[in-house]
Amino acid sequence: MPSPPPAARTVLVTGGAGYIGSHTVLQLLKGGFRVVVVDNLDNSSEVAIDRVRELAREFGKNLFFHQVDIRDREALEKVFSSTKFDAVMHFAGLKAVGESVKKPLLYYNNNLIGTINLFEVMTAHGCKKLVFSSSATVYGWPKEVPCTEDFPLCAMNPYGRTKLMTEDICRDICKGDSDWDMILLRYFNPVGAHPSGYIGEDPHGIPNNLMPFVQQVAVGRRPAVTIFGKDYSTKDGTGVRDYIHVLDLADGHIAAMQKLFEGSQIGCEVYNLGTGKGTSVLEMVAAFEKACGKKIPLIMAGRRPGDAEIVYASTAKAEKELHWKAKYGIEDMCRDQWNWASKNPWGYGSPDSMNGKHPTSGSPDTTNGKHPTKRSPETPNGKRLTCGLPETANGKHPTYGSPTATNGFTETANGKHATCRLAEAVNLKHPICGSPEDAIGKHHSHGSVETSKGKSPPYVSREIASGKHPTYGLPKNANGNYPTSQKHHFLST
Repeated sequence: MPSPPPAARTVLVTGGAGYIGSHTVLQLLKGGFRVVVVDNLDNSSEVAIDRVRELAREFGKNLFFHQVDIRDREALEKVFSSTKFDAVMHFAGLKAVGESVKKPLLYYNNNLIGTINLFEVMTAHGCKKLVFSSSATVYGWPKEVPCTEDFPLCAMNPYGRTKLMTEDICRDICKGDSDWDMILLRYFNPVGAHPSGYIGEDPHGIPNNLMPFVQQVAVGRRPAVTIFGKDYSTKDGTGVRDYIHVLDLADGHIAAMQKLFEGSQIGCEVYNLGTGKGTSVLEMVAAFEKACGKKIPLIMAGRRPGDAEIVYASTAKAEKELHWKAKYGIEDMCRDQWNWASKNPWGYGSPDSMNGKHPTSGSPDTTNGKHPTKRSPETPNGKRLTCGLPETANGKHPTYGSPTATNGFTETANGKHATCRLAEAVNLKHPICGSPEDAIGKHHSHGSVETSKGKSPPYVSREIASGKHPTYGLPKNANGNYPTSQKHHFLST
């Protein structure tokens, strides 16, 4: 019996707002799947979901999001009760090796309890197809490389053990119930970003992985990169890994998902994803320096507990059975990662601040008192990059507008704004995003209607009688001050 077309399939993606998850969700949407994302936003941002929806264009209507921690059984049950899923792609989990060594209980609690909950709810609702995003850390410290899928498994840190335990659970489930089909994907270090520079890696707090730390040093957020281990038995003394472009990795997950729907019994299968060759830490840093045109300051430190010396994997099985092969090299990875970092130096957020958060976006204001909105610097021509996409020919920014409805904004079926999901005002102007200033007293920057007291509802600003605002460009008078009739705009905190 032939499998139904992708458009008829609905996939649940756990952790879909994260780095790898968001890129994979985009590829699923472009492949015609209907996608529901659950994510607790612990180390991710809902802004990534909004941007994926925009990048997917006409397919964005097939993306739905629930802020749910998969350890919350009741919340997860509600998601499955409201939607029939054909398969699940499982990314959700903590993933930093170093942190797992320091906080093992946190990792066992989050990664294992959440996964068991997920599998139990899937079973209860008859959803028995899964792609699990595992890790090549399950190979531990192999005696030889490249690793093949039949190598002995021996994780060397709590993070790796949670992945290996989950794999064991998957194998046991498939042995006990032949209706299940599961594909386990092992890989090492994803690098890069979508070529648009619109979505990318944005870890919360201090990055635990090499490349997000390197990019933060390159944009001036941190002073130097610490290299853990300079005395390994490698060509330059630093550890060797198989780095893979995040888009290659996303496509590998799509290939695995498609195999689940081929119609044949799979059971539990394992595939390595990667480039099939190792690259040292210093080689990756050098490639990024070339991409960004800057020297990255380095601090050489001792080895980090739980790290292996040389690990990379063979991808021959994936190439043969999934018809997948990595297309991008380290130069492509670093180019795309720098494109993301340079356009979004603070990721999906803005400079850290203990106070001064904006009530609408929840992001701190920049030091010049202006709202970061989509949190990126302005270009030399004074226009805000937003997230790296140029304005369209009609002057509208793609963040809020492709395709646009007659009132200038993309609306969902329930009349809410597709990006912000807030209801439109009665005059069809969006209360947050709005439109450019007009002559009838609407907010200069965001287009919201003033209240009877003359204040803009989202931003609590006071306009002058003309409806124009001095913050956004009215000239000062001869003595260097704004006219006394003009009230200055302040963002409420």
